[in-house]
Amino acid sequence: MRVVFIGTGEIGVPTLEALLKSEHEVVAIATQPDKPVGRAQSVEPPPIKKAFIGRARPPGAPILQPPRIKDPHAIEQVRALTPDVIVVMAYGQILPRAVLEIPKIACLNLHASLLPRWRGAAPIQAAIAAGDQQTGITVMYMDEGLDTGDILLQRKLDILSTDTGGSLHRCLAQIAPEALVESLRLLTAKSAPRIPQDKSQATYAPKLKRADGKIDWSEPAEVIQRKIRAFNPWPGAFMKIDERNLKIFSASVVELSGKPGEILRSEKELVVGAGSDALALKEVQLEGKKSMTAQEFLRGHASLVRTAG
Repeated sequence: MRVVFIGTGEIGVPTLEALLKSEHEVVAIATQPDKPVGRAQSVEPPPIKKAFIGRARPPGAPILQPPRIKDPHAIEQVRALTPDVIVVMAYGQILPRAVLEIPKIACLNLHASLLPRWRGAAPIQAAIAAGDQQTGITVMYMDEGLDTGDILLQRKLDILSTDTGGSLHRCLAQIAPEALVESLRLLTAKSAPRIPQDKSQATYAPKLKRADGKIDWSEPAEVIQRKIRAFNPWPGAFMKIDERNLKIFSASVVELSGKPGEILRSEKELVVGAGSDALALKEVQLEGKKSMTAQEFLRGHASLVRTAG
């Protein structure tokens, strides 16, 4: 089959690699434009493009980078490729109906959750923060809704108590290729199912902002600890210490009581009170400094440990 792959995020790189090694013909790769990143604001390509710079691609398979996929010129570029299937994973733009109607067979999306749970932009973080026991990859037929299309297949993955947003992202990236290859096999055999989503079970995971990482110490310690794992590395959980941000990368729940945000221990360990129980901080990073253990932080910055929140 002739396939156009549309994606931007790093999670899609293993899937595109598998697609390029398959019997299917990748006729183009579409991704977001290069953009400034980091403090230096140096212009860099998106992960999908970066992974394939300097690497051999099928002859005639260009990398397209339209600013907006809904622009008429971009739509005509994709239409001219006459794809049988369009595969989308972590693209970052909503595909208009004009693009969805281009492929002869299907427009598929690989979504990092077990739909209809956690539709939206941040399903990985949402699953950890909610305490879900499982997540996975859903391959769905795209429609104009937000992750509302019929399900072709799903691959499940257990969420470990040690998983972070980063580690779960990597694990899901590794199970996605098989899910896509099997989906394309079923489409080729004309035996692919279409399972409507149960709208009554839908939940949503909106796009995260940096401010979402600010810890609300009135919440139970267990809830905060899950959010710390979920938001590592993005957007990063943080608290205020002496008006400076202290990022928290890991913490454990301890059975202590105190006022929310109150520092209960600050000698050999850094323990902060929560709505119920407390959190012993493990790995932290003070604004403008490198990451370190809480013990290292206390040795160098004990005078800062006054207030939290």
